[in-house]
Amino acid sequence: MAPVDELQWFDAEVKPCEPALRAYLHNRFPALNDHDDLVQEAYVRLLCARREGKLTCTRAFLFTVTRNLAIDMFRRRQRAATHEPISEIMETPALEEPKDMAVSIEHQQRLEVLINAVVSLPERCREVMMLRHMDGMAYKEIAERLGISPNTVKVHLVKGVCDCTTFLRKRGLLGPPGVPEPAMLTEDPTE
Repeated sequence: MAPVDELQWFDAEVKPCEPALRAYLHNRFPALNDHDDLVQEAYVRLLCARREGKLTCTRAFLFTVTRNLAIDMFRRRQRAATHEPISEIMETPALEEPKDMAVSIEHQQRLEVLINAVVSLPERCREVMMLRHMDGMAYKEIAERLGISPNTVKVHLVKGVCDCTTFLRKRGLLGPPGVPEPAMLTEDPTE
């Protein structure tokens, strides 16, 4: 296909999808600040698929590729980060008994809000979160114990972290979406 024809096709078929694609990324993957890179990589893959004659539905292909790229980015970040179980939080200086009474009260309130966030989760999700973060169990161990698939364990963990993040944001303990926060879920699903 001539470059002019490809450019016309791109302007007519792909460009109109961009606002919806960016909105999808913003809503579905707010923690990723690399939306521009994801969109550009999706465009490259879209053009390659079209040139190879493998493209049947532009919009569906674009959204699917973008979603897969975002998931891959999360996986790479998780592999790069280290996992620290919640049970180890009690050993961190941030949760040690402070000397100042005001700091002690704030510490207790934050801990109560965190506990309330976990308690507010649906029962199965809460159970998976506790097994992973309190008991330090691997995905496969949790799956075997609860009689569910490792992918279902992962879904519950992602939902739990998202719900807890929302719970904490609503109470002013985390910044708004898009502002980098310390990772709440930094683990390797192969453990």
